[in-house]
Amino acid sequence: MKSTVQAARAAAYQEVLERIKLLLDGETDWVAAMATVACELNAEFDHYDWVGFYRAVGEDLLIVGPYQGTHGCLRIEFGRGVCGTAAAERCTQLVPDVEAFPGHIACSSSTRSEIVVPVIRPDGTVLAVLDVDSNRPDDFGDVDREALELLCDRLGSRFGRCG
Repeated sequence: MKSTVQAARAAAYQEVLERIKLLLDGETDWVAAMATVACELNAEFDHYDWVGFYRAVGEDLLIVGPYQGTHGCLRIEFGRGVCGTAAAERCTQLVPDVEAFPGHIACSSSTRSEIVVPVIRPDGTVLAVLDVDSNRPDDFGDVDREALELLCDRLGSRFGRCG
């Protein structure tokens, strides 16, 4: 059963990534791109409870950007919580149980699992992180990781020069 769900999810990611690519064709505004990505991902996946970006401001601060869902935390320091850890380590954080993550910041009490993918500029600095929450435990896996990392790699390469 799980492999069927993962196969369907992989196909859905393939479709939404292509749609995002077409929608962003010619777009130069980073905020418009983030808003479009959050909207498309949220509309496509019911297992997403919250999806959005935290923008890197300065060398050690994330500030909430465009998102879909209930209120997010407004500011997160690099190294704090799942988002701050992804930014500080420049590495995807796949968290099956947020309660077990050291220093988890509970922006929403309903969140049970989370994946956060950094958006890295060509020079290696963090432009933003893409944060996706679910109200179900262990709701993200390799299919989510691979698709979201591909998306964030594309965004970093494209908007990291002008963001």
